[in-house]
Amino acid sequence: MKKAVKAILNVLSYGGIEVESARRLADIKKLDPIRIFLRKLDMEIYNGDYKVPIRLFFQDEKMEEHGAKEAILFFHGGGWTTESVETYDRVCARMAQSTGQIVVSVEYRLAPEHRFPTGLEDCYAAAQAMLRGEILPEVTPENVTIMGDSAGGNLAAAVCLMARDKKELLPGKQILIYPAVNSCYTEKSPYKSVKTNGTGYLLTSVKMEDYVILYQRTEEDRKNPYFAPVLEENLQGLPDTLVLTAQYDPLRDEGEDYAKKLKRAGNLVEHHRIKGALHGYFALGIEHLYVQESFQYMNAFLRKEKQQKNADEELENIAAVKKQLTHGKA
Repeated sequence: MKKAVKAILNVLSYGGIEVESARRLADIKKLDPIRIFLRKLDMEIYNGDYKVPIRLFFQDEKMEEHGAKEAILFFHGGGWTTESVETYDRVCARMAQSTGQIVVSVEYRLAPEHRFPTGLEDCYAAAQAMLRGEILPEVTPENVTIMGDSAGGNLAAAVCLMARDKKELLPGKQILIYPAVNSCYTEKSPYKSVKTNGTGYLLTSVKMEDYVILYQRTEEDRKNPYFAPVLEENLQGLPDTLVLTAQYDPLRDEGEDYAKKLKRAGNLVEHHRIKGALHGYFALGIEHLYVQESFQYMNAFLRKEKQQKNADEELENIAAVKKQLTHGKA
């Protein structure tokens, strides 16, 4: 990284988190002058008595009218305390365009007003509603991908763990973008990137520790795998997973460790480190090379099962033809 760029980053990488200021800063994105005017639909699903707002993003009107077979359920980042469906509007619109899938973005409740596990339970309720066909009846569970970035990646991983443990419906895939899957960002962290990338790269280890404090209800929460998925000892039976990490990110090593642990447990896992990228790059916009690279990995991952299914069907057809020819000769 160039010295001039690093100097600027050092200036911008200040202390901890002041929630209201951070929220006001995030809300500036609502004024996005180049917002993408795709067809959208606002709905609500229930988590008990609470109505969880969701927003559907369609690639085009045809997709809305005739339905789609595949969809992404998305949980936004923001340290469990900031950001919203509205501030991620352009990110989700671009995602619908780039993947050709309906994107469903969830407005889960934020800390510190609503601490763990409230936001997670909102996300879980949305996931089960999606998987039961209550949001998009044409989309079956195997064609649902649960996805999130940063704190949203944490929620996506936790939702999948929770569904497996409850023996309820699971999605076919999960995509975790620089996920926050651990619960310690002090000098006691076992991950080197917390120390090497914890200052000078926008997201600091001090900020991450503040986010965790704001999210937790008690200190004991930090030991809960639904709070920190990398702590889960049994990672068997989870969806096919794509993990993307950023080179200059304090969360890099924990995301990569989670990918390794998932793979060792027998899951199908793909991981890519985006070289030169900082935490938060996914929200920059499709014109950025890091985002384009990410969508290349994501689209290949999303197509993989379909390509395999087509290949299997082709092999079955060849086998059937050979069988007919053999019987014909006989």
